[in-house]
Amino acid sequence: MGAGKSTVGAQVAERLGRPFVDLDGALEAELGLSVAAIFRERGEPAFREAEERLACDALAEPGPAVLAFGGGAVTSERVREDLRRRALTVLLEIDSAAAWTRVAESDRPLATDEASFHALYERRRPLYEATADAMATEANGVVLAAGGIRLGVGELEGLADSVADFAGAALVADAHVAGIWGAKTQLALGSRLASVHELPRGEAAKSFDAVGALWQELGLGRDGALVALGGGCTTDAAGFAAATYLRGVPWVAVPTTLVGQVDAAIGGKTAINLPAGKNLVGAFHWPVQTVIDPRLVDTLPAREWQEGMAEVVKTGLLTGEPLWELERGRMIASCAAYKAAVCLRDPRERGERAVLNLGHTFAHALEAAAGYETVTHGRAVALGLLAALRLSGQDTGVVEEVLAPRPVRVDRERAWAALLRDKKAIGGGIRLVLLEEPGRAASGVELPSQDVRRALDDLIAG
Repeated sequence: MGAGKSTVGAQVAERLGRPFVDLDGALEAELGLSVAAIFRERGEPAFREAEERLACDALAEPGPAVLAFGGGAVTSERVREDLRRRALTVLLEIDSAAAWTRVAESDRPLATDEASFHALYERRRPLYEATADAMATEANGVVLAAGGIRLGVGELEGLADSVADFAGAALVADAHVAGIWGAKTQLALGSRLASVHELPRGEAAKSFDAVGALWQELGLGRDGALVALGGGCTTDAAGFAAATYLRGVPWVAVPTTLVGQVDAAIGGKTAINLPAGKNLVGAFHWPVQTVIDPRLVDTLPAREWQEGMAEVVKTGLLTGEPLWELERGRMIASCAAYKAAVCLRDPRERGERAVLNLGHTFAHALEAAAGYETVTHGRAVALGLLAALRLSGQDTGVVEEVLAPRPVRVDRERAWAALLRDKKAIGGGIRLVLLEEPGRAASGVELPSQDVRRALDDLIAG
C-alpha cells in the first residue's frame, strides 16, 4: 500500500489503450462501503474473500486490461496461481519508509501504527518478489515490462534468464560488435549458448545473401532461440531470419547502438532491403524479450551516437517533450517506453503506429538512392524530419540545432522512384506522416506530388 498503484495503473492503461480496473475501487463499488468500513463492519476475512473473487474474475476476462491489485491480494494462493497463468505481473517498488510516509495519515485499516506497518511490509515482500515477472517504480517501467523490455545497467549479465525456457541459443552479431561485446555476451549466456554466427556490418546484413547464409548455418530446433546482438541492421536481419526459419523461432534482441535501444529493436518489425527500397521484405515477429543495457552504448563513437539522436528527436517531436535534453538513461527509457506503448496499441501497424514513420518516407528514399552505402540511416532520418517539418509548416529549429543535417549527394530520380515505392503508398498515392504540432502527428496525409518532390529535392545536394 502507498506504492502508487492506482495512479500508475491509470497512466499505464491510458498509454496502452486498455481498460483500467482498480481492485479496491471495484470492491468498494460492489459492497457499497469503503475499504476501511469493510474491515470495520465485516472483518478482514470477509474482505479477503471478496477480494480474491473479484481478482480472479478480473483475471478471467478475455480482453487485455491493466489491473491494480491491493497490497494484500497476492496473499491468496489462488490469486497467485491465476497471475502466473493469465497475467504479466509487475511489482511497483517502494521502500517501507516512503510507503509509510504516504499512508500514515490515511484511514487504511492496516496502517494504524508504523511498527506493524513495517512488519507487514517485510512479511509480504517475499510473496511480492516471487509473484512478480518484473519490477518498476513508475509508468515507463511498467510499459517497458509490458513490451517485454528489460532495461538497466547490468542487464547483459542476466541474458541467460531471457533464454532459460529454450533448448539453446544461437548468437548472431557482426564482427565489429562481436569484437567488443561478443565475449561478455557468450559468458552471460553460459551453458545456454548453442552456436555463434556472423552477419555483415551495417545495411549489408539486410540482404537475401546475408540472411540466406544465416539460414544455412542455423541448427536450431523449434525449441531453440536466436539472440541478435548489435545495431538496428543486425536486429532487423536476425529478427527476420528468426521469423522465417522453421516458420518462426523465438528470438531475443540485444541492441548495442542508440538507434537500436530507442527504436529499431522494439516492436517486432523485422525486414531486409531490396534494391528498389528499404525494408520491402519483412515480417512482424516480436522478440520474446528485448534486453537494453545502456552500458552497451558507452563504446559508440560520436558519429554513431548522433545517428541515434535522430530517432530521439523524432520521438521527442511525437511526444511533444524535449527528450533529447534528458540524462542518458532517462532518455533511452523514455524513448523505448513511448515506442513500446505505441506498438502494443497497434502491433501490426494497422493504425496509429504509422506515426513512428515521421520523416522516414524521405529517409528511406535517400538511403535507397545511395544504394545503402553512402547515406547512413541516422543522417537520412535527420533530413527526413527536416522535410516533414517543412511540409507540416512547423519550426525546424530543433532538427537543425540538435542534428545539423546537411544535403546528401544521391541521384534525384532514383530517390524519387524509391519514395514512390514506399510501403505506405496506397494506389500510387504518397502517404506521409506530418506534425500538426509537437505532440500531435497525423498519418496518411496526401499532398500534391510536386510539393513532395520539391521537399525531397531540397534534401539533395547539387
